[in-house]
Amino acid sequence: MPDMILARVSQSLASDQSVESLVRQLLEMLEVVTDMESTYLTKVDLDARLQHILYARNSRQMQIPEGLSVPWDETLCKRAIEDNCLYSDNVPARWPDCSAARALEITTFLSTPVHLPDGTFYGTLCATSRQQQALSQRGEQVLHLFAGLIAQSIQKESLVTQLRQANAALIAHSYTDALTGLPNRRAIFENMETLFSLARHAQQKIIIAYIDLDDFKLINDRFGHEVGDEFLIQIGQRLRRGCRENDILGRLGGDEFLVAGLSQQNGIDRHARLQSVKKQLQQQICGDYQLGAIRLFYPGASLGVIEVDPRETDLNCALHAADSAMYQDKKRQDKTAFVTH
Repeated sequence: MPDMILARVSQSLASDQSVESLVRQLLEMLEVVTDMESTYLTKVDLDARLQHILYARNSRQMQIPEGLSVPWDETLCKRAIEDNCLYSDNVPARWPDCSAARALEITTFLSTPVHLPDGTFYGTLCATSRQQQALSQRGEQVLHLFAGLIAQSIQKESLVTQLRQANAALIAHSYTDALTGLPNRRAIFENMETLFSLARHAQQKIIIAYIDLDDFKLINDRFGHEVGDEFLIQIGQRLRRGCRENDILGRLGGDEFLVAGLSQQNGIDRHARLQSVKKQLQQQICGDYQLGAIRLFYPGASLGVIEVDPRETDLNCALHAADSAMYQDKKRQDKTAFVTH
């Protein structure tokens, strides 16, 4: 029997599995070693003064329900820890005031605290029975061994979760423009690849708008970089409010932004579609801006708005065409510089 248990433990530890999967296997083995009716793992919330039954194995009449939460101060586990008595085969006499034990008709109780490797008290590993059961030295050793293994597994899973969260945050950070919170150049290009693939599959065209903020350098030079940064932030907010749900919006860098989405070919010709998009974007950008103590009227930006068929034009050529259209717009229009109030 001991060799079989050790072999199963070794096999369980060698496999890559969740805490729940490991605990359930250990609870089954603990039942075999102790010959108890129920084995279970609890988690104790000392702040809320609650004990939660996380996982339980019930092989006979006694039923310890998973998901049950009970007041910590009324539990057998707390009494056992305080009395330094982690085993009793006469619970009614030892703890007659424990109503939960009476309700479950617990006669034999075996429990050990589960402490994480950093010393934090996590909960308890328990085994109970309605019948009197002797505690063998082997059973006590296995109980403490399993409590230690569970603690290490919980700590490992917690660290892996923290690592994944940190990695996700790092990835999100690498795809986000720190100033405006919009997708950055890297994210734009990856999102555009996806958009092109989707449009090719749907046999739809794409509208791309390349935006260059005229006179942004003058705003920086005249009022300082803090005002310039706030201007860029508000530009991003205005563009975001004007975007459709599946549109791509991002900051390419400096004073350049990009908006792209599937073309809405609703019966109007291509030129009219492009002019409509251009007008909408200009209306979003043009207007009064309150930048701290500075209030200014911004007349608009240079816009390169194009429509491409992704089956005929690749992403790099499309972005180059939008950039060229923006420069043509910059040369063609005699824009009025911003005005302060």
